[in-house]
Amino acid sequence: MAEGTVAVLAGGLSHEREVSLRSGRRLSVALRDQGLTVREWDTDAGLLDRLRREKPDAAVIALHGGEGENGSVQTVLEMLGVPFVGTSSRGCRKAWDKPIAKALIENAGFATPEWVALPHSTFRELGAQPVLDAMVERLGLPLILKPDQGGSALGAQVVRDAADLPAAMVGCFAYGDTVLAERFVDGVEVAVAVVERDGGPQALPPVEIVPEGGVYDYTARYTAGLTDFFAPARLSDDEADAVRELAVRAHSLLGLRDISRTDAIVAEDGTVHFLEVNSSPGLTETSTVPMAFEAAGSSLGEVFADLVQRAVVRGS
Repeated sequence: MAEGTVAVLAGGLSHEREVSLRSGRRLSVALRDQGLTVREWDTDAGLLDRLRREKPDAAVIALHGGEGENGSVQTVLEMLGVPFVGTSSRGCRKAWDKPIAKALIENAGFATPEWVALPHSTFRELGAQPVLDAMVERLGLPLILKPDQGGSALGAQVVRDAADLPAAMVGCFAYGDTVLAERFVDGVEVAVAVVERDGGPQALPPVEIVPEGGVYDYTARYTAGLTDFFAPARLSDDEADAVRELAVRAHSLLGLRDISRTDAIVAEDGTVHFLEVNSSPGLTETSTVPMAFEAAGSSLGEVFADLVQRAVVRGS
């Protein structure tokens, strides 16, 4: 597809707009290096007209958060018959909702930190403090709080003292109406990219994440120098096999397509705990997926050029 035209969709109006634009720019350069003609389009009110008018051979979704991961943009592309790289709208919806994804993975026999998910209305109607007390009684401390939807660790906080819970909840609700509270599991944090090739979904080398401040939050993710990465991760052979198996199974169980990234914790006893899965992983200079490509002996452009070709052959 050396002369094909690809529309890279980035930006949007989610909290992760700036990260998405960075991913889109880097991906566009990488695809041009592979000989493709690339159009970089924001997902604004003019998107449908551009898609109809210019009719790209395929689209690549480099959107993070909101419509780019909850299936909305995917539904539009499906309605217009535009082939695209990435998960279908139905698969996106399952991965986007963290409690649903955790439940499906847990039901398949994999470990995931114990959790509860509660909407803001529960705290308002039943009283915040009694609900927080019950949460601590059930899950213990420390906890990690995060919005039940969204990415880039926006709104996520580790809480070690019960007195800090109210403020952490307020911060979490700034990014969503429902909070996911998980028992905090200490261990080695890893991200595992899965790419579909002719033989099916394959896990790339796990990337180990060691944030300078101990928590892989938004700042640690996107500020160069604040996090150390090891690709491949410093795991035993058995641990590496286990995280790769988890990532491939999560990709399949949730109905994901082309590419995904599974985040996990390897506890001190070797147990691998599923955290979440991302159907549109970041591709910035500090993102783990391009690091996994390099560790596997490939590159961002090579992998995505192949995925574009697969999307064109597959059709809408």
